[in-house]
This record gives sequence, C-alpha cells and structure tokens, in this order.
Amino acid sequence: MRSMPRNDPRQYDELADQWWRPGGGFEMLHWLAAARASLIPPAGRSGAVLVDAGCGGGLLAPHLAGKGYRHVGVDLRHHGLRVAAEHGLQAVNGDVTALPIATGAADVVAAGEILEHVTDLPSTVAELSRVLRPGGLVVLDTVNDNALSRFVTVTAGERLGFAPPHLHDPALFVRPRRLITEFARHGVRLEVRGARPTLTGLFRWRVLRSERARGRIVPSGLTTVLYQGTGRKEGDRS
Repeated sequence: MRSMPRNDPRQYDELADQWWRPGGGFEMLHWLAAARASLIPPAGRSGAVLVDAGCGGGLLAPHLAGKGYRHVGVDLRHHGLRVAAEHGLQAVNGDVTALPIATGAADVVAAGEILEHVTDLPSTVAELSRVLRPGGLVVLDTVNDNALSRFVTVTAGERLGFAPPHLHDPALFVRPRRLITEFARHGVRLEVRGARPTLTGLFRWRVLRSERARGRIVPSGLTTVLYQGTGRKEGDRS
C-alpha cells in the first residue's frame, strides 16, 4: 500500500479487500463489532432504525440479524459502502460530522472505532446525538488518549501487525471524560467500561496466522487503552 498521511480516509479504499478477509488486517474489527452488538438489545418497536456511523464494510451486520432493526450504514468511502451493501446494510454516503439522517430518526446509533478518527469531535457527537430519538441508545467503542494507548495501538500495534500502518493518528484519541462531557451537552448520559482482546485470539491471529483466530473483546476493569460506552438520550421513548 502506498504511503499516506496518518488517518487519511483514502487508506480504506486500498484496504477494501480486508474487510471480510478471515485473519486479515481488520480481524480485530470483527471482534469489536461482535462486542458492540452485544450491547444492543432487540428492537423495541416495529420499524426501529439503527444508524451505523462510520460503518466501513458493514461488520456489524451479522451480529444484528434477528434483532429487528433496519440497519442504515453511513460512511465517507464508497468502496467500503459497496462492501457493506453486499452484507445487507442500507448504505448511505456521508460524513459523521454532518449525517444525512433526519433528526430523531434512530432508535440506536452505533459508533464503532470511528471517534478516534474524526478531526471534529464536538460536531460528531452533536450529530450522533441529533439523529437519536428521545430514549434512544448510543453504543460506541474507541481508543483512550494516553501514553500507553499510543504505544499499544500505534508503536507496537503497527509493528506487530495488529493495525495497518498509519491508520491511526494518536493526536485524535479520546479520553473517556471528554467524551462523557461532550455527550452530556446533548442530553445523553454516557457510561463507559474498559475492554480488551483475548490473548488466545491475538496469539492465534498474529503468531499462528490462523484464519479462524476466534478472538473476542471482553470487559476489562481498565479503560486505559480501549473502552466501550453506552448512553440513553433524555426524553420519553414513546
């Protein structure tokens, strides 16, 4: 892959064949998608909508099967959207800082591994909150901002192959307290918890090079590197 600046969205075009490749460069994103979906309850009403902000290749889709949502995926890159559409998403081209979704249209907003890539966090949080209906749920995961997370995700992560080179800009990593504060401005009370990949999964993936690594993301008592968040928007759900 040609060298690009850190966090350049064009990298995803050149990595489009990795989205669903077993044991490929996006292997851990599959584990994260499964963990994110585990925090999403079945739809509480007919016609419920889930907006998948920064959906990439649609990795959340198989984990939502049977939960009763119309799955709308929004992403900036057309290559990823084409892949997502092949997996059943209603694919919409758009920027997470200006979502092409009506106000209050979403019962659930999922923001998986996107917040550490945006250059305007306040606008992104405002948009995620805007499209969420009163009583709706936001589910997210992202990378903390500290020396250890930068080392694990960028320095070691890229050298050991856990993340494609230059995909992350550590200057954009997000501390939980900042995210909680930003969501609170829009009536969403966010709660966070730490998360981590299983060591057996990492070993099978990167050492044994197994296409069936079967890794998982599990809860952790520490939010130091990776964390998940859930929050409800104030107001009556009816």
